[in-house]
Parts: sequence; C-alpha cells; structure tokens
Amino acid sequence: MKKVAVIMGSDSDWPVVKGAVAQLKEFGVPCETHILSAHRTPAEAVEFARSARENDFGVLICAAGMAAHLAGVFAGNSTLPVVGIPMKGGAMDGLDALLATVQMPSGIPVATVAINGARNAAILAVQILAVSDEELAARLDAARVRMAEQIAEKEARIRAELAE
Repeated sequence: MKKVAVIMGSDSDWPVVKGAVAQLKEFGVPCETHILSAHRTPAEAVEFARSARENDFGVLICAAGMAAHLAGVFAGNSTLPVVGIPMKGGAMDGLDALLATVQMPSGIPVATVAINGARNAAILAVQILAVSDEELAARLDAARVRMAEQIAEKEARIRAELAE
C-alpha cells in the first residue's frame, strides 16, 4: 500500500493535523508526518514533493494557514494528488488560507477540504488510495455502515426521549 504524507507548515498546526494521522491509522494506511514550510524551508519542501512518488507516497496532505502556499508548492512539484487543509487563524480566521488553498491555477489542482478539516483530508486520501485497493475500499464501506448505524442509534434515542 502506498503511504500518505501529512505535511504541515508549522508545529502550531499539529493539534488539528493529528486528527488526520489518527484517521489514517484507523484505516491502516501508513503515513509520515513532517513540518515543511513553503516560505521558511522552500528547498526542502520542493525536494520532498519532487521525490514523493519514488519514495512510495500515493497522496500528499498539506496543512497551512494564512497565505497557505504549502499545498500549491507540493502540487506544483508533484503529480501525486494533493489534499489541502486550510488552517484556522490569522487576521481572516482561516478564510485567507481557504482561498489561497482552493484558488489554484489551471493544471495544478489541489483538492481542498474545510478549514481545519484534517479528518476529511485523511478520508479523501484513503478514498484516492482505495481506487486501486479493494481491501481498503471494503474498510471505507464498513466505516460508512458504522456511521449510518450510529445515526440510527441517535435517532432512536431522540425518538424515545420524545415519547416520554
């Protein structure tokens, strides 16, 4: 199975980003987590992105706030799928990061999740890998069944409370 790289622009992103790592582990997807900055360590970020395919990665998840160029740098230097997580904070409380992550030029796509949407970024990465992995696809199907069962249980609890 291919690995997922989880890259954050700063260690301040870790409290949110660790949710993506936990989600990947829950699905049994190997991952590596690194701090690389589009602005403070640009050469290292570019090198990681350019060598990601040969290092057996299948998807790159990039979390960054404010100017949020990290996902774009990775997308511009790799043909692997890139999932961007815009991080909450700064003067615009994450809206600037969302716009910087989602507004990529034609030909250099970044799939973008919600502000602080680390768990969904991980699930999207798993879905991408599951295109060519039936066992992983089955794990995704099972997770969806569990979610539906949880909602049904919550519905039953509310119905019981309303009947009282």
